[in-house]
Amino acid sequence: MPTTKTPTTKTPTTKSPTTKTPTTKTPTTKTLRAGSAQKRAAILAAARDLFLADGFDRSSVDAVAARAEVSKRTVYDYFGDKQTLLQAVVDAIGESMITTIRRTLDGTLTDIDGLTGPADLEDALVTFSMRISTDMLGSAEYATLQRLVRAESGHLPHRGYNSMADTPDEALAERFAALAGAGLLHVPDPRLAADQFIALTFGVALDRLGSANATEDTRVRPLVVEGVRTFLRAYRAA
Repeated sequence: MPTTKTPTTKTPTTKSPTTKTPTTKTPTTKTLRAGSAQKRAAILAAARDLFLADGFDRSSVDAVAARAEVSKRTVYDYFGDKQTLLQAVVDAIGESMITTIRRTLDGTLTDIDGLTGPADLEDALVTFSMRISTDMLGSAEYATLQRLVRAESGHLPHRGYNSMADTPDEALAERFAALAGAGLLHVPDPRLAADQFIALTFGVALDRLGSANATEDTRVRPLVVEGVRTFLRAYRAA
């Protein structure tokens, strides 16, 4: 006897909607080309000019490549992505600032034998501070660094990103340790002494005037001189 097949009804399945978790873009970690120093410098200069003129978001990699006279592929090969390029621009300016600081230290606080009395040491520290206030804090490079960090902080690794980190403080601490070794200073903790020196000189000017740029403001020098004298009252060797 033939059997009758009961028709089966297919129950439709519904897909649960999936929620995408927002992701934050981070700089590339891929291996980058060392490449030509000349091309690298051209890309960094082009990117710096465009980031300053048009901002990070409105500056395209195509525009950077065109200004640097390289291919777009070359920009990606050297830097990976635009965010890493911005960080490289900021770091390059920071390295230039560190070079200025070391050159100033070498020109003012290296000739320890020439510092024969308390007045010589005070003069040397004031000269160092004033050169930093003019040659570094008054430079176009420093102004560029400040503008980029303020305007593009959201695209840097973290807010308040400092490409120079602790390098200037450490370099000054090394020089204070050498002055202590020569019997001119008493600094049990050279790094703390460096931090306090910076606070008493440039820090006071920044707090009082909003700038420690002696090129633009003649009021910086008296504050720096008094800061040096306060530092020496605490740290001059007996």
